[in-house]
Amino acid sequence: MIIRRYRSGDLRDLYRICLRTGKSGDDATALYRDPDLLGHIYAAPYGLFEPALAFVVEDELGVGGYCLGALDTRAFEQRLEQRWWPSLRRRYPEPDARYRDVWTRDERAAYMIHHPWRSDDDILADYPSHLHIDLLPRLQAQGTGRQLIDIELTAMRDRGSAGVHLQVTAGNHRALGFYHHLGFIGLRSGDGYTLGLKLLVNLSSSPWLPGYSEPEIHG
Repeated sequence: MIIRRYRSGDLRDLYRICLRTGKSGDDATALYRDPDLLGHIYAAPYGLFEPALAFVVEDELGVGGYCLGALDTRAFEQRLEQRWWPSLRRRYPEPDARYRDVWTRDERAAYMIHHPWRSDDDILADYPSHLHIDLLPRLQAQGTGRQLIDIELTAMRDRGSAGVHLQVTAGNHRALGFYHHLGFIGLRSGDGYTLGLKLLVNLSSSPWLPGYSEPEIHG
């Protein structure tokens, strides 16, 4: 098993893994008619527009997980608004809000394409970066997620980020426990949770990585 930088040929793997983990970490394949919808929102833009902060884990069966991030969240959102969402909005019509209560999963995703998440200014003031991580079951519970996070946070810190935040759905208790174990703190709650972590300059004194040593990365 190796962790390496994202390559352009990994794009379809981002889509596949995003769908296979799209139900609070479980397989969402049966929930969507269009298998690319989740990847359009949560995975592909990072490989296309912020590849320097995209890392994948690969074993003998192929790519089985990723950690994706954006250094400047607001700039990333603006970049997608200019270069990513317009073509997708032409492809996926906005669903009729009068029937919101009976929208399918595909229609909910299409709505997000037309009304993408906008991070709050007060969150970005201290936690300007953000990340996503997903692993297929065969690579879970082996320390792989921790290694991916280590590499992602180191890359963000090296590029000058003061802090990183992420979103977790309310039902994803495994993810919540994982992030709290790494030192992320709760910033906001509602339908889901926003968690944040300050990125410290001195690695040796970082409280979220006791005994830190530089992770191995290939590629």
